[in-house]
Amino acid sequence: MDIELRHLRAFSSVARHRSFSRAAEELLITQPALSRTIAQLENRLSVLLLDRSSRHVELTETGARFLDHAERVLAAMDDALAVVQHRGALRLGFSWLLPDPWAQRTFSRFEEDTGASVSLSRADDPIQALRQRTVDIALVRGDAEVPAGMRAVRLYDEPRVAVCSRDSDLARFTHLAWADVPHWALVINTVSGTTGPSSWPDGQRPAKVIETANYDEWLETVAAGRGIGIVPEVAERRAQHPALRFVPLVGAPPSPVRLVHLPDTQRTLVRRFLDAALRSASE
Repeated sequence: MDIELRHLRAFSSVARHRSFSRAAEELLITQPALSRTIAQLENRLSVLLLDRSSRHVELTETGARFLDHAERVLAAMDDALAVVQHRGALRLGFSWLLPDPWAQRTFSRFEEDTGASVSLSRADDPIQALRQRTVDIALVRGDAEVPAGMRAVRLYDEPRVAVCSRDSDLARFTHLAWADVPHWALVINTVSGTTGPSSWPDGQRPAKVIETANYDEWLETVAAGRGIGIVPEVAERRAQHPALRFVPLVGAPPSPVRLVHLPDTQRTLVRRFLDAALRSASE
């Protein structure tokens, strides 16, 4: 029978999601194309694998038995690819300052477990780098919505801290309340920043916002006294800039750290990296 891996991957995805629309989104194909692929598989096997009569897609009895075998075949193929990729590299995209010690623990664990290496790629917009497939997985901060077709895994939350010029009035404060941040001119990174006007409800947002396009522009704009910034506290440990002062922030919501990837890229290595990342995040 002319059964291809794409047939098995399509069937496995629909079976897991119990939905053609969600499976199509995961596989980055249109729903009609996915439906045709499943129909081809059923025609070539001369069996009905999925019951489409109810509101939700369900496996037939034959489909449930076939799924077990199909997933074993897919797992075996992933293992075979892992052998080929054993000396390969996983490309990790990031916009600024990788979290520590999470990054060092994760890289060491992943490389020891797989024999592959982690290749680092700094990009102002890691999500765009994923779209262009110049990276395999991206570290993303903040709670911006992940584009359709991509998967996100939340690692942990980072506390936030305020930052200002050493000549700013804020530099003399012992702390700053989150509710008082909108009273100051706020410098934001529109591409990869974690804090922006939408971080506050309507009517409570900063009156003045200065936009920058990347971390370096944001850093120097704050240092020049154009406004204050809000950033995960890793910057306080790592940003060695003589013109900056960091001020504790009280009552601020945490900033999530996530790994984002496409489901069809370096499947085995991405899965192994996610395993290592989650273990490191829990330590």
